[in-house]
Amino acid sequence: MDAQTIDGIIERHPQDPSSIIQVLLDIQNELYYLPKDVLEYVSKRLGVPMSRSYHLATFYKAFSLKPKGKYPIAVCTGTACHVQGAMKIYDQISRELHITEGERTADNRFSIESVRCLGCCGLAPVVTVGKNLHGKIPVAKVNKILQQYK
Repeated sequence: MDAQTIDGIIERHPQDPSSIIQVLLDIQNELYYLPKDVLEYVSKRLGVPMSRSYHLATFYKAFSLKPKGKYPIAVCTGTACHVQGAMKIYDQISRELHITEGERTADNRFSIESVRCLGCCGLAPVVTVGKNLHGKIPVAKVNKILQQYK
């Protein structure tokens, strides 16, 4: 992400240290993680010590300092999804892509993580791929979903 894009995100918010969390969330939504150089740049622009930015980025589960795939996959393992077979779906995705929690595929196309709740219990089991939500997924449909992103 270049400085001009980051500046655009920063300018959508008040130009003071209290905006740091929202700015980081917006960057996380674009890149799916927070690169160190981006954290440093945002810290300088908003006048926030780097130690504070790093603390926020490591404290909140919504942030990641580790690069994710072009299409990060999140498998909901909350109660409703768990009961409906989320772990079978997670295992199938893991087998198909040859990756486990927090890893990326060799081509950097996918990464996978389990999350506690995506807030769509009525659609259980639920998986997000990039910004797309897939609900009521049978294990047999996993490969078809992944093919949409290859």
